[in-house]
Amino acid sequence: MDSICPVVVIDFGSQYTQLIARRIREAQVAAVIFPCLKPFEELARMNPAAVILSGGPASVYDPASPRCDERIFQLGVPVLGVCYGFQSMAVALGGKVEPAPRREYGFAQLRIDPSSELLKGLPSPLRVWNSHGDHVTQAPPGFRVTGWTENAISVMENPEARMYAVEFHPEVRHTERGEEILRRFVLDLCGVKPNWFPSAFIESAIRRIREQVREERAICALSGGVDSLVAATLAGRAIPDQLTCIFVNNGFLRENEFEKVTEALRTQPHLRVRAVDHSARFIDRLRGVTDPERKRKIIGEVFIRVFEEESRKLGQIRYLVQGTLYPDVIESVPVQGPAATIKSHHNVGGLPSDLKFELIEPLRELFKDEVRRVGRELGLSEDLVGRQPFPGPGLAVRVVGEINEDRLRMVREGDAILQEEVRKEGLYYRLWQSFAVLLPVSSVGVMGDARSYGSVIAVRAVESEDGMTADWARLPPALLSRIATRIVNEVKGVNRVVFDITSKPPGTIEWE
Repeated sequence: MDSICPVVVIDFGSQYTQLIARRIREAQVAAVIFPCLKPFEELARMNPAAVILSGGPASVYDPASPRCDERIFQLGVPVLGVCYGFQSMAVALGGKVEPAPRREYGFAQLRIDPSSELLKGLPSPLRVWNSHGDHVTQAPPGFRVTGWTENAISVMENPEARMYAVEFHPEVRHTERGEEILRRFVLDLCGVKPNWFPSAFIESAIRRIREQVREERAICALSGGVDSLVAATLAGRAIPDQLTCIFVNNGFLRENEFEKVTEALRTQPHLRVRAVDHSARFIDRLRGVTDPERKRKIIGEVFIRVFEEESRKLGQIRYLVQGTLYPDVIESVPVQGPAATIKSHHNVGGLPSDLKFELIEPLRELFKDEVRRVGRELGLSEDLVGRQPFPGPGLAVRVVGEINEDRLRMVREGDAILQEEVRKEGLYYRLWQSFAVLLPVSSVGVMGDARSYGSVIAVRAVESEDGMTADWARLPPALLSRIATRIVNEVKGVNRVVFDITSKPPGTIEWE
């Protein structure tokens, strides 16, 4: 795969940059992300088959905004600009961009010129999704405008130069037939042949791990979730005699999970697993801590200290393998470009500054469903590959506010009931996530003809494709009734259950 000429997505800081790369990979074409701040020479050495300029939060007429290197348009390969990339292309090639008198956020109707090469065969008007406060007022020389919304130029094309640009976001599901637009650009207008498959990714990842580690030794942070398990399996196949997997009980796992996962992991070929219990240490460090960012950073630091201590028992360890995914990265730190931080994930923004390991993160640019495809190709069982995501900080971010043993018990018991009922209903593998959250409030109730004053558990269940966006799941009322009744009856200290019907955005999937 490394010798393949990929489609290169230049990241100008959009939260949706990886969605572009993802849609390209869905067309079975290799796609990689290239930070806009990296030198042009590095891009040229990648020998791209095509270039896509991503969206971004900046304004092109702001002197501090990231600029599009004009040499990109001299590479002789097709170029597609998206949103900020559309505006950046326009300015770089002699067009004009101005603040829009009426900004466009959300849905709009796109009118399409029948002569459009990029949008050939699509109906007009087409429902698209916008997110911009500036707009192109004049296309560059050689370009013709082939699409408009009520307020702005939305599509421009120069087929002779193989350059195209759209103001809307074809990569998001909100845009009607957006995936078809990207496929047409890559497969038809660029003439790229399918070249990205899970088997090719596996081969490439194993090769890269071997090249990085060479004769050194590594440990893998193993949680039992699909991300770390796939990362561990890749590393285990690459360097089986140099890798030790460490599974840490941090005290925030679900009911009986430490024992169940340890047993399951030890049946996996290529994996040498060391299970250690440091639950008391993690819980003690979080006593009195209520801020979710501090929780995540403390947990990230303690994890690293545990790995350092355990690695010293094993000898000289240079590398740490992690199952970091792209949503972890884009929400935590602007690694690829000037994107906004949503929250620090314990394995990204939560890592201490004095980290003594070099990281190996073979899944860093993939989404969860892509990782599952890789896991299936690796031969992992569906029970392991299909597990719902569980955060690295575990129940620590599902106990909103202060953590103690009793509050952990309540959320753990409530979550166990929820998982049992969801599985009985046959919904576990159809939902992206379903879990219980203990809220930092108490409510008045009546239990046994007497007044009660107990804790509140929120039930959260969402449907999603990749975790970047999500909608709340419409669980059957009878199921919700059983869950609520059992939790109130069986979890001591809880007297009220509520159901979270917030989508992402505006909320996140986890409460903290």
